[in-house]
Amino acid sequence: MPNLDVKIPPMGESITSGILAKWHVKDGDVVKKDQALFELETDKITSESTAEAAGTITLKAAAGDEVKIGQVVAQIDPEARDQKPEARPVPSSDPPASGLQPRSSESPASDPPAKTPTTAKAKAAVPAAPLPAPASTPASAPKVSTPTGARQTRRKLTPLRQRIAERLVAAQHEAAMLTTFNEVDMSAIVAIRAKYQDDFVKKNGLKLGFMSFFIKAVVHGLKEVPALNAQLDGDTLVENHYYDIGVAVSTERGLMVPVIRDCATLGLAAIEKAIAGTAAKAREGKIALTDLEGGVFTITNGGIFGSLLSTPIINPPQSAILGMHTIQDRPVAVNGQVVIRPMMYVALSYDHRVVDGREAVTFLVKVKQALEDPTRLLLNF
Repeated sequence: MPNLDVKIPPMGESITSGILAKWHVKDGDVVKKDQALFELETDKITSESTAEAAGTITLKAAAGDEVKIGQVVAQIDPEARDQKPEARPVPSSDPPASGLQPRSSESPASDPPAKTPTTAKAKAAVPAAPLPAPASTPASAPKVSTPTGARQTRRKLTPLRQRIAERLVAAQHEAAMLTTFNEVDMSAIVAIRAKYQDDFVKKNGLKLGFMSFFIKAVVHGLKEVPALNAQLDGDTLVENHYYDIGVAVSTERGLMVPVIRDCATLGLAAIEKAIAGTAAKAREGKIALTDLEGGVFTITNGGIFGSLLSTPIINPPQSAILGMHTIQDRPVAVNGQVVIRPMMYVALSYDHRVVDGREAVTFLVKVKQALEDPTRLLLNF
């Protein structure tokens, strides 16, 4: 049976190459069918490739190499899958001369050669000469510390990181980006989560988070202010009538934005499950290009890292992005009284070429109202 070529799989029409980021196997390993072989990083996603058959694998490319779509990076020999590598014979050493013990194979090659018995006796008869006293070091001499490691590490940016950098710079150069801020009293949502969390976990197998509330509030805002659900395509304004919301996910390889589809028709539990599934795929490097395409609006949550306030950058070709931040107990005035409430700053960055300031502020107020009084989401006002 001929050897099976392991090739870089097609990743989409716009992707022609990538970086072979990591091998999960070593040269000469016996692999099983569907076993993970390597990770490929492109300018859009990181994906994992598996073995199409069992056998012994021979690697043709090294981790870190730039590879083309369709390039052969390994071969699998199906006939060798049950063979075990033969034990290599250990070379016999010559018998030791003059009755000396053989030299240990673990001794460093730089050890001095063994001495003959005659030489050893002669040296033993000579009394050891006293060592000269060490020269005294002046007390004022400074101690020079030797660095224990490199002061810098240089490595080439991955295609994904390069692509992220290009898109962020392009967003700032091409869009007339502006940010408006507000703050949200999270008391109602905190109370809902505290009251129903146990029942929600028992029924759905995962926790009720904050993101699902924000996604529903954003959908509500987009329906109320459709200008936020539009984007420029050259000199054409494209108005979207669907609600696929991107959720920014931080991974070891960079920021990814998987898209949750049809959020207008999903309940909180379905949204939480979709978020958990796509986020796990993104962090494990198993996300597909289709998971990242087609979003109309993005939400990013810097609060999970402790950010109190920031100005998010829009995700082209979208026209707006909402930034969530950490929840912090703060004194606020309610009905003329100062009370302590769990407050969150929110930031809306938008493309002023598409969205006017009045529309941006109105949208953010609608989101704020829906979060502070979630009943509005049920009554649709």
